[in-house]
Amino acid sequence: MRFLFVGDSMTIGRAGDWTWRYRMWQHLNATFGGPYRIVGPRTELYDTFADAPVSHDYADPGFPAHARRHLAGWGEGWQHMAPVAARTVAAHKPDVLLVSLGLIDLGFYTDAEQTAVNVRAFVAGAREARPGVRMVFMPVIPNSRAEADPDFAAEVDRFNELLAKAVADLSTPASPILLAARPEGYDIHYDTYDGTHPNASGEHRLAGEFAAVMHQAWGIGGPYTRRAD
Repeated sequence: MRFLFVGDSMTIGRAGDWTWRYRMWQHLNATFGGPYRIVGPRTELYDTFADAPVSHDYADPGFPAHARRHLAGWGEGWQHMAPVAARTVAAHKPDVLLVSLGLIDLGFYTDAEQTAVNVRAFVAGAREARPGVRMVFMPVIPNSRAEADPDFAAEVDRFNELLAKAVADLSTPASPILLAARPEGYDIHYDTYDGTHPNASGEHRLAGEFAAVMHQAWGIGGPYTRRAD
């Protein structure tokens, strides 16, 4: 089975991070029970000094190169990933897409309605390349901006409603889509380092939610266990 992580800055991570991708790799190694691959066109972390995704300085230097693969970008959202979904899926042939996107779209690029249109375009592109691909979507987790800006908080809520509707409309037996929940206990004051981006605790919570949904719905892997850094 082949997994592709798709996301924004919360998924790519910055130099020195573990990333929730690393936590998921640990989880799959411990629970999958068979051969699997992590696929994708990129392996880098974002380097804040270079302002570019050029770092390979993961917190664990033993994180193997083949497991670092992803399709994530600092400052990238649904509007960036929708146009590349078909060619990325065609090239890397993932069976499962684990997707965490939307906050950057709503914060800088598109409103809730247009972002939801881009979600549907992403799904169509992925299925064009691989009709039986499965997908798990993480809703947008409100950040510190949402705490301070009621209008932005409302936009996040509106998008999450539209995301749930898209999942209900688009999921099929041949190509199921799951909507994860906000990770239980996730608190931006304790699980992020800046009100948005996950710290080690937040990484575990994000990976744990993806793991729980896949295990409960599809029998993939097992219950998530937090492992020591």
